[in-house]
Amino acid sequence: MTTLNQTQKNWRSRLFDRPTRPYIHPYLGGLLLGLVLFAAFFITGNGLGASGGLNRIIVFFEDLIAPAHIDRVPYLLKMAGGALNPLDDWVVPLVFGTIAGGFLSGWFGGRLKVETNRGPHISKRTRWLMAFIGGAFMGYGARMARGCTSGQALSGGAVLSLGSWAFMFAVFAGAYALAYFVRRLWN
Repeated sequence: MTTLNQTQKNWRSRLFDRPTRPYIHPYLGGLLLGLVLFAAFFITGNGLGASGGLNRIIVFFEDLIAPAHIDRVPYLLKMAGGALNPLDDWVVPLVFGTIAGGFLSGWFGGRLKVETNRGPHISKRTRWLMAFIGGAFMGYGARMARGCTSGQALSGGAVLSLGSWAFMFAVFAGAYALAYFVRRLWN
């Protein structure tokens, strides 16, 4: 039993107890992100975005449970109707690569931790509830808009889409307007 506990401690120590490195310089980070975006356009012919991949993963499981429903809904039919595999799209590996990249970045930077970031005037339970509600609104909005903020800001902004630029100005304006009402939770 002692060997098992020691092994678990060593594993956790190697994973979570790494020295914290400084963040990358923002201009260098922006340049690298631009190069990744260019490579995505060049290699796949598509930009970056995550909501489409998550949507396809959900549709995959929905197709396993209720394939007749998939065949009746035109929106879902285009992704998984008949013999179509919803996972057979460029955006699905992008989602898994984003998750793996975030994990590796946190690990290399010494920031991989299990924690709940919150202000002093909010409980952990309320913080998780607010995060869930906000995530649900963002997910619903992303599907209504046929794309997420990363797809709009990065991919649409890179090709100088007027709609993407207008969307991002609206996102920032909305965030600043909402911040007024939730600021007491973080101060």
